[in-house]
Amino acid sequence: MLKRVNSRYRVGRKKGDWWKWKVDPFSIDAVLTYAMRGHGRRSNLFTDYTFALWGNPKDGGAPELLTFAKAYSGLSDAEFREVDRWIKQHTLERFGPVRSVEPQLVFEIAFEGIALSSRHKSGVATRFPRIARWRKDKKPEDANTLEDLKKLLPSNSQKTKS
Repeated sequence: MLKRVNSRYRVGRKKGDWWKWKVDPFSIDAVLTYAMRGHGRRSNLFTDYTFALWGNPKDGGAPELLTFAKAYSGLSDAEFREVDRWIKQHTLERFGPVRSVEPQLVFEIAFEGIALSSRHKSGVATRFPRIARWRKDKKPEDANTLEDLKKLLPSNSQKTKS
């Protein structure tokens, strides 16, 4: 937010002396791995998604999908319905309200910031993740890696944050 130094704080939308300056988001292609039902008018659809990137496990085994972000906005109503149908047909396991799904769908995930995190399996946390678009042109093996995501970290990010 940019504002004139001598401007007063006002409730509601800021105009004139206040200006919201949005930066271009980061983005990365990720694989849908888990889904939950939405809320409100989307409570009958699976619209809350968990996404993963390719990474190497600590034991040095073969690359695997490591979750890094959850998102529930960015698709049209028609796209949400299409993904919902796909989820119901490709569920692998159920964990209460959560379904794990076959790792086949790729989505571009946009986010405002990134930081190291000891709380996430991937070791990275994204700020304000959202779906930018469904990448029907990509296969799961074309999704980005955890290393690709870490390259977006600010150069001064040396300490692990939570």
